[in-house]
Amino acid sequence: MGNVVSVAQQDRTPPPPSDGPAHQTQMVEQGRFCLARCTCGWRGPARRARSQARADAEGHADG
Repeated sequence: MGNVVSVAQQDRTPPPPSDGPAHQTQMVEQGRFCLARCTCGWRGPARRARSQARADAEGHADG
């Protein structure tokens, strides 16, 4: 087993502050169905009830 001679230190810069919420969802209608999409790439299941699609979006944004 060898010895470690030197280790380069890495800068740990904090991420830039966020001006808005981490997840911004929007409702998308496709024919008789409605679904939620997020800026992070998440997509909820297609629902017939808009209220269910909104609940999916709220659940995603919360956690």
